[in-house]
Amino acid sequence: MTEAIHLTDRSPTVTGAEIIAALVPPRQFDSAGFDNYVPNPDYPSQDAALARLRAFTGAWGAEPRSGVFHRTHHPARRPQKPGIYLDGGFGVGKTHLLAATWHAAPGRKHYGSFLQFTALIGALGYAGAAQSLRGARLLCIDEFELDDPGDTMMMTRLLSELVGSGSRIVATSNTPANALGEGRFAAGDFLREIQSMAADFETVRVDGVDYRRRNLVGQARTVDAAEYESRIADLSAQGIAVSSDRFEALIDHLASLHPSRYAKVLDGVHVVGLTGVRVLHDQTAALRFAAFVDRAYDAQIPVIATGAPLNTVFDEEMLQGGYRKKYLRASSRLLALTQAQQDGASPWNADESRARGLPASNQ
Repeated sequence: MTEAIHLTDRSPTVTGAEIIAALVPPRQFDSAGFDNYVPNPDYPSQDAALARLRAFTGAWGAEPRSGVFHRTHHPARRPQKPGIYLDGGFGVGKTHLLAATWHAAPGRKHYGSFLQFTALIGALGYAGAAQSLRGARLLCIDEFELDDPGDTMMMTRLLSELVGSGSRIVATSNTPANALGEGRFAAGDFLREIQSMAADFETVRVDGVDYRRRNLVGQARTVDAAEYESRIADLSAQGIAVSSDRFEALIDHLASLHPSRYAKVLDGVHVVGLTGVRVLHDQTAALRFAAFVDRAYDAQIPVIATGAPLNTVFDEEMLQGGYRKKYLRASSRLLALTQAQQDGASPWNADESRARGLPASNQ
């Protein structure tokens, strides 16, 4: 039997080397490929995006040349831009396509969230981060974010430098590349920076509906205090690493950590338990929790919770604001994570579930 872990007791540090080593797709996308991406026939843009990315990875041409991005020219074909920007809502398969591109690409490559790349700059400094990434044939950036104008400028500069040295870039976001920042920042200088970066990207639209909501309806599952304690005890008795924290305490603890450290807070945890979930009204706290949810989702960690349904923790004002899409994505992921625990399984990986002593999912 193991004791329940308290995430609030964990204050890990993260080195630049650890961030670099972690720049690979989340494990639920270990087997993501172009062949197992199944476009929805109701949304032809999905098939078009698949074909475009196949062509993108199939036309690498010569090795990148120092200081010059090598474009392959053909009399009947326009020069290929160095970047692809996958634009679409959450849950439409953009991340699968991004991971499939990473797996198909030759040579040195890196895959990470926008947060991971900005954390690398924080850990190594701009020059150190640029040096560590220079020479990579491909950078895949998931959910390009603009929560901080300084991060926007650093990433714009970094991407421009890497493209100039020969790297190719594929990124995802919930908004078109030239519209990033709308509804968040009014500063024209930042918009000009963003639009300058967008010129290097071919925007590819991916329409569709959130796949997590196709089979999941209603609210995120909650349990009462007695069932919560029973489940935590049962999981601990089976030797499954389960955490248990008060929601309020976790929200306070996240404020003491840089979001780049949230993934390490969850290291080795197989099920997350939260008590006393409530609706959040503070934007900063909500953004931190959304970042935490992303890391839990990447790590395939089911959630047990008491209190308010976890997919309702972002208040109505937030859901109508500039971060609406980020909160809706987090809500969708929380619905899937609590449903996974209701079914007694990881929502992605049956082998991983069995290794944890949990029944395999039917999904």
